[in-house]
Amino acid sequence: MTDPGIHSRATVTYLPDLLYVDGRFASGIGLACDAAGRIVSLTRAADITGEIIRLQRRAVLPGMVNAHSHAFQRLLRGRTEYRTSRHDTFWTWREMMYSAATRLTPDDVRDVARMAFVEMALSGITAVGEFHYLHRTVDGKPYDDPNLLAKAVISAANEVGIRIALLRVAYARAGYQIEPNQRQLRFIESDAETYIRNTDALRNAVDGWDTDTTWVGIAPHSVRAVPLDYLRRVAAYAASVGRIPFHMHVAEQPAEVKSCIEEHGRSPVEFLNHEGILSEHFTGVHAIHISQAEARFLANARATVCACPTTERNLGDGIVPANLLFNSQIPVALGTDSQIQIDLLEDARELEYHLRLKELERTVLAPSVDGQQTALATRLFDCATINGARSIGAASGKLVPGSPADFFTVDLDDPSIAGATVADLISLIVFGLSRTAVKDVFVGAQRIVSEGRHAEQEEIVTRFASLQKQLWAV
Repeated sequence: MTDPGIHSRATVTYLPDLLYVDGRFASGIGLACDAAGRIVSLTRAADITGEIIRLQRRAVLPGMVNAHSHAFQRLLRGRTEYRTSRHDTFWTWREMMYSAATRLTPDDVRDVARMAFVEMALSGITAVGEFHYLHRTVDGKPYDDPNLLAKAVISAANEVGIRIALLRVAYARAGYQIEPNQRQLRFIESDAETYIRNTDALRNAVDGWDTDTTWVGIAPHSVRAVPLDYLRRVAAYAASVGRIPFHMHVAEQPAEVKSCIEEHGRSPVEFLNHEGILSEHFTGVHAIHISQAEARFLANARATVCACPTTERNLGDGIVPANLLFNSQIPVALGTDSQIQIDLLEDARELEYHLRLKELERTVLAPSVDGQQTALATRLFDCATINGARSIGAASGKLVPGSPADFFTVDLDDPSIAGATVADLISLIVFGLSRTAVKDVFVGAQRIVSEGRHAEQEEIVTRFASLQKQLWAV
């Protein structure tokens, strides 16, 4: 899985045919990395000293960052695509999702997470924000270690070799004036004190591990799942910790917005702004059904929005108003959410394509009309890299000195980008790259994918396939 002896070597320079830096590709530039897995410098080929690893017929790009994942939902791919009621919606899909969540053992959770994470790695993702809300046993009792399942997910990411922000979810109820749902018992920590105590314990445990690869964030599930006093206590805890990612599902469904207005007299973003919860560390996941005024609240707080276009279209959620967000200078990150498909470049292009269908015009998210051929592609690629890293508190997202050496390579001879020039390559990658064109993936200068294959792939896939047969046998 790793380059032998990487930790014992001095500076090693990776020299591809093309290197993506500052929104464009350059040739003859090497990426010099130290033994700790950080970028030391970008060096001209003629000036390179020491060991060189040539990446021939490859373009190197910064590793992508998946800002919103529910790893266990990888179990559901393709298994919910049939009608279960006269009006099939997110809410009917959710009941089917619960049927999987209620049957997983801790070992199952690890196995399905490894499957999701290895697929992420194979697509060029080097860091993930895992929005984790499986906490308890099937009957709602705490494990002896209340973070057993969170640690199983963290272990899965560590084994695959990608970085993980474990966004520990606060989940207290089924919704405003809604009776408890027995299928949510695994999610529930009914009081803020329990949530804070368990989150603190996980943070302390992670502090004893490699905090460059694993860290913990705060994630109240949604306004509907966390009552006001609970949310205030969690927000106060996050503020006391300091710089920590704070994620929350926001305005994904019209019913959620309606319920928030009924309970609090305000829509979700307006409510969060009123409570002082929005900040530069806050990421609102989805933010589909928001107004221009709410966009201003997010912008003023310097908050981020994480869009998950593939999941949002699969669930019939609606279209993220990315044009409103971009025009308001709100950073937009991307997430794979339900894992119906794991391909952040697909999510990047759908951010634009969904708006084309809605607005009946092209290049909706292009920053100007000056004819720059790659401006739109660069902007969308930033969503998959720089903005995602900002959202989950990762130091990656750019190939610059001092940053982790997290990057992936693209085969310049792959049919999906055949004919690309240096000038337009990023456009072909964002709008047309096949996932099979991703050949190598490095995290901290360690190669976790080589020639399109992960070293542990066969074992991970075999165990996952066995789990699928066990869960879905008819």
